[in-house]
Amino acid sequence: MKADGPQEDFAEQLAALDLGLLLASTASTIASLAYTKLDRGDLAQAKLGIDALVALHPLLEGDAKRDLGAALTSLQVAYASRVPAPQAEPDGPGTSGSDPTM
Repeated sequence: MKADGPQEDFAEQLAALDLGLLLASTASTIASLAYTKLDRGDLAQAKLGIDALVALHPLLEGDAKRDLGAALTSLQVAYASRVPAPQAEPDGPGTSGSDPTM
């Protein structure tokens, strides 16, 4: 028995989707959202978006891959400029930065 109606229509639409185009569209949406999160100072969410784009990049082809690569590079540079520089850790107890064997 074949189901009719909206569920069948939806299943047919899903079956017709090109996954490459869906991935490219998804990557574009993630990149836009990551930029927004970065602009609002939500570094954790921006980093999550960047990490997702890094994972998607090798799956894309052609112009989509090139465009995502450019957006990803731009996002990574913008993210790096907003992340506080790590503090240098002091040397361990009893050391003054010199070689203790001397």
